[in-house]
Order: sequence, then structure tokens, then C-alpha cells
Amino acid sequence: MKRYTTLLFLMAFPVFSQSNSGELRLHVIDPSGQAVQTRVQVVSEANQYSYTFTTDDQGELDARRLPYGIYQIQIQAPSFALASESIAIRSALPVERTIQLKVAPVSQSVTVHASGTLIDPYSPGSVNEMGLQTIQNRLTALPGRSMQDLVNSEPGWLYEGNAVLHPRGSEYQTQFVVDGIPLTDNRSPGMGPEIEADDVQSLAIYTAGIPAEFGRKMGGVVVVNTLQNEQPGFHGHLTLFGGSFDTGGIDSQDQYTWKKNTLGFSASGNMTDHYLNTVVPEPYTNQGTTGSFSLSYEREFTPKDHLTLIARHELARYQIPNEFVQQNGAWVPNAVNTVGCPPVPAADEPSDCVYVPGGQVQNSDNFETMGTVAYQHIFSSNAVGELRGMSRDNSNDFYSNPESWPINVTQHNDFKEIYFNGSVAIHHGRNEWKTGVESDNLFLHENFSDYLPDCSGPLGASGPQCGIQLGLFDPGSAVTFAFAESRPDLEQSAYVQDLIRLGKWTVNAGLRWDHYQLLVNQNALSPRLALSRYFPSAGLNLHVSFDRVFQTPAFENILLSSSPTVLDFDPISLRQNVLPSHGDYYEAGLTKAFYGKLRLDANMFRRDVNNYADDDAILNSVIGFPIAFRKAILYGAEGKLELPQWKRFSGFGSYSYIVGNCWLPVVGGLLLGSASGVAIGPNGNLINTQLTGHIPDSQDQRQTIRDRLRYQVAPRLWVAAGSDYNSGLPFEPDETPQMYATEYGQVVINHLNFNRDRISPYFTQNASVGVDLVEREKASLRLQGDAQNVSNALEVIDFGGLFSGNAIGPARQFTFRLLTTF
Repeated sequence: MKRYTTLLFLMAFPVFSQSNSGELRLHVIDPSGQAVQTRVQVVSEANQYSYTFTTDDQGELDARRLPYGIYQIQIQAPSFALASESIAIRSALPVERTIQLKVAPVSQSVTVHASGTLIDPYSPGSVNEMGLQTIQNRLTALPGRSMQDLVNSEPGWLYEGNAVLHPRGSEYQTQFVVDGIPLTDNRSPGMGPEIEADDVQSLAIYTAGIPAEFGRKMGGVVVVNTLQNEQPGFHGHLTLFGGSFDTGGIDSQDQYTWKKNTLGFSASGNMTDHYLNTVVPEPYTNQGTTGSFSLSYEREFTPKDHLTLIARHELARYQIPNEFVQQNGAWVPNAVNTVGCPPVPAADEPSDCVYVPGGQVQNSDNFETMGTVAYQHIFSSNAVGELRGMSRDNSNDFYSNPESWPINVTQHNDFKEIYFNGSVAIHHGRNEWKTGVESDNLFLHENFSDYLPDCSGPLGASGPQCGIQLGLFDPGSAVTFAFAESRPDLEQSAYVQDLIRLGKWTVNAGLRWDHYQLLVNQNALSPRLALSRYFPSAGLNLHVSFDRVFQTPAFENILLSSSPTVLDFDPISLRQNVLPSHGDYYEAGLTKAFYGKLRLDANMFRRDVNNYADDDAILNSVIGFPIAFRKAILYGAEGKLELPQWKRFSGFGSYSYIVGNCWLPVVGGLLLGSASGVAIGPNGNLINTQLTGHIPDSQDQRQTIRDRLRYQVAPRLWVAAGSDYNSGLPFEPDETPQMYATEYGQVVINHLNFNRDRISPYFTQNASVGVDLVEREKASLRLQGDAQNVSNALEVIDFGGLFSGNAIGPARQFTFRLLTTF
């Protein structure tokens, strides 16, 4: 194994990087040509970017990691006139600019506005940018989901359960590109360690018009930058927060820059009694703790050579929420009971009922250690190249106590990953070329075991393996089952793309090749095209895009879900490999500025996908298995009206509409017996009884509305309020309402529409207040208080069906966050 890993490392080395950001190198001088040490403000409203730099004693500054767009540069130095200039960042190549200040006249009154940066006239498609101010002023999230809450605030995204993100209906197809490194595994609280929002400087979010450099997980791409701007001396922030559900946390991010070196450090620790979404209104067994530590080092060897090293370690430990029966015990209807069981003492056995004693405790944990390296070299004023590499070790464990019901599960999964990528960017006339290759090698190991417990009551009347008696498992299912397997997942890709500016037209064309080798061996070519036309007089940018996508299946438990070994557990099952998805994405939309203050983004989209990826969870646990439908069609529309700043007001309102349908059959998962659509044929062979028809996509929520408005009461005091409306996801009932009430409570059942097979709509409100306790040039102290779900509505986000468990959102909660920057 060691020799194999080394060989892959050597084969993968000559590769290149991923990012849509550039660099500005600014030199400020006085009328005589002498350097000026001064503050420089860099603003882009379209990118939600606003940062104040300070030039060094040579009058120079280097602003790295600027998202593509138009930036307004403002310099107000003592004794000099105000200087303002617009600069476009269009490639990874550094933009070098010298600004010569003029002596201020005796009387001067100049006002400079950044309204010219409200929209990007050269953007070929739609991308949602999120800057540092928005991130810092966000609603305080429960531990484990601060990043997910930020992304979920954008139109087209929604939660299903446990903060699993679903972009435009896609499941398990979100990738986070963190500091140029793509993470394609599930990063929700129940599946992976948290990317802490307090450590993030900016976000760029794609759901269409996706550049060819991104691939493999294409439902949505979230580009994350965690590295701070390099400023001389010691800088950083410290965040403390606490609130409802005994929630508390601390996060620190610090950085020291000297000469050409920058050393960064961050650490966090959080705890809560409401880590996952509960399955009943009561927060049974739901404690969670998270922690992280990272160290970074940047070195500028020469103006043309830059090195970045990052090491991270993250962990999460948490409990799995119980149902009523699992927590307290009760009589439960068996397979032939259609009326339910009365709440009688355990000694009085009702007919056709099985007694479950309760007392279940299930725990899970996740650990991840990761190291990355990035090296940038500028070959000339028109060419730059980057190399990036990453190695990580990720493990996930699941434990059940003897009282667990109706199945006792133990899992010990881990994977090791070696990743390299790289790119060369070349500017030539109207063209911004970028080409690169990448290699991702994962070494998967799965270890899963279970047994069907006895759940006999005090009188011993229930008998063994009550999960079979209840019809949850087929007769003949194995009492014990174990599975262990290891296999490499080898993926390679190459791409070329060109950003072309033709006057008021912008074209982004690309071609990507992917190779995937795990359970199957497949290659795919994916053309991408985005086209926009800017109308300056109307402040309008129209765009269309086409994305051909090749998406690899989720690798969590993929070996078990595709293995014929499952037949040892339940012989009435059908196993087939989960194949990669192939699809076409279409989008048409516009970006429009109104009065230099408001920006409207509106899009219509359609997605046609073969081998549509989804997941299947074991009852209400966090253990999921990849599945694939024969095909899916998703379409809809979304819009966002944003007010960056008007007098004392700022805010946004967004609307999303989506329709999704999935066509049978479905393969993969741990769908057993009747759940898999399999039956025993007349000759004793297994036949699939569900080969045709379609069902709603599990993320088929027709209406989603979000809004938030902020008002600056005084220079150091602001208030904000917002709301969130969800029209409800579909569910597939397989029990009567009376039987569901026994398991989950009547209050939950009251929020289900059994005539439409949909969860009833829910509407929540939030409010915030913030005060700047200290506001100085080099230090600040701000206190923010948040109230969420103000009306204390019961948020039934998801309800148990064939593929998903229950998910109920948090009740009314209050949090306070204290942020210190220096």
C-alpha cells in the first residue's frame, strides 16, 4: 500500500490550480515621485468586498485573492487630494498600478461613490459573491453549520435534514473549494467536520455557468477563501458566542506578517445540546462538540514566487437524536396492525403489538487531518502558473448501545486522499486562457456491522428480532451482518477554458475531460459555455449558459451499497453498481442595476440528468448510502433583489421556485426487500417490480422566500429583521397517521398533508441588534444579539419516507456573539 501511494504521488505531481481570483499590486507616490505611506480603500459592491489596506514605507501594497470584478480604489492621504480610480481584475495575473497623488487645494469637497461596481459588466454568468462584512454580520448558527447557513441564505439552495445542502434540487453534489482545494465529500454536520464561517474571508457560489476548471460534484460549487490579507504586524480576531440549548463557542484567527513572511493561526471549540435536527419536537440525545486547529505560512521569495502552506485538524463528536419509542419505550404496531397500539403499561400486552423498552443511545464522531501546499510563479507579465497539493486522513465512526432499536449498527469508515492540481493562465489580447490538470486518489475503507436486537418487554411477550415482526425487515433477514472492504477511487481530469471580451460581449468557453475508476471505469468530455451582453445605458447584463456535467457518485458507503454481500443480510434485495451522473444544465438570466443602489439577479434554469444521484439513510441515523435514479428533470426560477447600501438601509429579498421529478428504477443504497422494489418471481428468481414511473424529487420545494433588512440606527448601532418561508417538501407515507403519531407525536403529524403527500408550509422570523462597543483604527469590539424562529413555529423540514429520515428545525433560540478585531 505504501509503495502504491508513493507511486501515485509521483505520477500526479506535474499538475496545476483552481481559483477565480486575481491580485492587485499598487504603488502610491507623491507629485515628486516619493513613496507615500497611507491607507487605501478597495471596494467592489458586486463582490461584497470592502477592505482598507495600508501601504508600506515603499508606498506599496499587495491585495491578493480578489474575486474577478470591478474595484474602486480610494486614497485619502493628509495634505493630498482625494484619489479615486476603477480597476478591473480579470485573471490570476497581478494587475500593477501606480497612483500619483496631487496636492490638495485650499478648499475641496469631493464625494466618491462605489456605485460603478454594483454590477460586473464583464461577468459571463451568474455567481453569488459574499464578502467579509456579510459573513461577520450573519445570524449566529448552531455549531457544525455556520458555513451551511451562509450558503443556504442564497436563492436556489435549501436544507433537507441535518444541514445537508441541496443546490437546485441536487443531493450530495456540492463541493467546497477551500483555498483552491476541492472537497467533494459531504460536509454537513452529521457527515463531516465543519468549515468554520468565522475563519472565512469570502465566498463565491456557482450553480450555473460553471467554469471548466470545476468538476466531479456539480450541483453547486462553493469557492471558499480562508486566508487573510497580508498586513504588516500582528492582526486577527477573537469571537465568543453563546445562547439557547446550552450553546457556546470560541474562535480565534490570528496572523503575523514580517518582511516577506506571514504566519497564521486559528482555533475553535464549540458545544451545544442541539447539534443535529431532531426527529421529534423534544431534543432527545442531541449533544455535540466540535473543534478545529489550523496553521498557515506564506512566503514571498521574489515578486514572482509565492508559497503557501496550510495544516488543519478538525473533529466533531455528537449524539443521534431519538424517536419517542427509542427514548421512552412503548408498544409498537407489528406488520399486520393497521390501527396502532394504546399507551398502556408494558405488563398489559395489546394484540398485534411489540414492546420496545427504549433507552437507545447512539453516538458518532468524525476526525480529519489535512495538509495543503500551493506555489505560484509568474513567468511574465502575461503568464502565471500554480501548483497545489493536498493530503488528508478522514475517519467516521458510529456506535450503538445494546438498547438500540430496531437495528443495532456499528460503523468504522475512513479514507485517505492525495490530491494535486495546477494551472497555467495566459493573457493574450482579448483572451484569458487557462488550462490545467488534476489528480485525486482516495483510498476507501468501509467497516459496517449490525444485528437485529431482541426488544422483549418485561413479560418476555415480544419475542426476538422485533424489527422483522414490525415489517421493517423481511422474513429471513440475517440476525447479524458484517461487511468490510477497501478499494482505491482514482480520478483524473484536464481542462482548457477561455474568457473572451468582445466589446460589450463576454464569452467563457471551456472543455473538460474526466476519468473515474472505482466500481466502474468511465471517461467523459464536458463542454461548457457562458455568454453575456452588457447594455450600459440600461445598467443591464443578460446572460445564458450551458454546462455539460459528469458527476461522480458519493463515496460514503458506496462499496457496501453496491456489493452483492447485502444479499447475506436480506436475500430479497437487488444489487447494482451506482454509476456516475451525466447531465445538461441550462440557464438564462439577467443582472440589472436600479438607480445605482439596487441590484436584481434573476434566472430561469433546467437540469436534465441521467443516473441522478441521491442518498438513502438508515431510518433516522446519519448513515447514508448513495443511490441513483434512472433520470431526473428539474426546472425552476429564482431571483434576488439586493440593496448594498442606501442611506441607513441595506438588505435583500429572494425567491426560489423549483419542480423536480425522478424516474425509476433506483439502484444502490441499502434498500431492502419491498423498499427496493424487489420481489420473488414465479421461478424463485428476484425481479424488480418498480421499473417505470416517476416520483417527486425529495428536494421538490415549490416556493422558498427569504428576506432581511438592516437599519443603521446610529453610527455604532444597527438593527435587522428577516423572515424565511418554505412551502414544504414532499414525503412518501408508508404508515397510517395514527401509527406515525405513536412514533413521532400528534403535533408533528398535524404539520403533514396526507392528501398532497407534502409537509405543510412553515414561516419563521429572525431579528438582530448590533453595537460597536469600541471602534478604533486598529481595533474594534462588537456585540451582536440574535433571535431566531421568533414565533416558535414547529419547522418540519423533512419527514420519514423511503429515502430520508425526519428533520425538525430548532425551536425559538437566542444567541449573543462578541467579536474583537485587531
